[in-house]
Amino acid sequence: MIRCPWPGTDPLMLDYHDREWGLPARDDARLFEMLLLEGAQAGLSWITILRKRENYRRAFDGFDAERIARYDEAKVASLLADPGIIRNRLKVAAFIKNAQIYLDVKEEHGTFAAYIWQFTAGRPVINRFTTMAEIPAASPHAEAMSKDLKKRGFTFVGPTICYAFMQACGMVNDHLVTCFRHSEVQRFG
Repeated sequence: MIRCPWPGTDPLMLDYHDREWGLPARDDARLFEMLLLEGAQAGLSWITILRKRENYRRAFDGFDAERIARYDEAKVASLLADPGIIRNRLKVAAFIKNAQIYLDVKEEHGTFAAYIWQFTAGRPVINRFTTMAEIPAASPHAEAMSKDLKKRGFTFVGPTICYAFMQACGMVNDHLVTCFRHSEVQRFG
């Protein structure tokens, strides 16, 4: 089986690549979780976050935006003491602020998916890269998304984070054309 080289041989990364990465996501809860986790990754490797994902789900109430939006200082203190997550005050604060704004966006657009998918005109961008070197760190779509998210007050949403989010959620198909997943994920667009 030929796949993209970036997962290496780590079983968790291989499973993530083979079952999740690049699959178009239109579920608000999944999109919200991935936006927060991609922001948590800033300055770190994805495997670090992936290994802690279940801890994040536990610590942040299953990524329930309504609950996260109401976190108080006592909850923040407990999160900063939780060794199962990245204990960075700015990133924890970003989860709370982003949850509040996420709820506003959902109210404005009906769903977060309707809002976020507008940056690719509602369908995945299908790239046809043959090498990892061809894959960009950002794109005009990601730059537009980042600009709009920041304008609304979201944090940890720079163009590189937005592009990684778009890749993870299938808004762009950056599986190499030789990878078995390249054609598979297109069926779910």
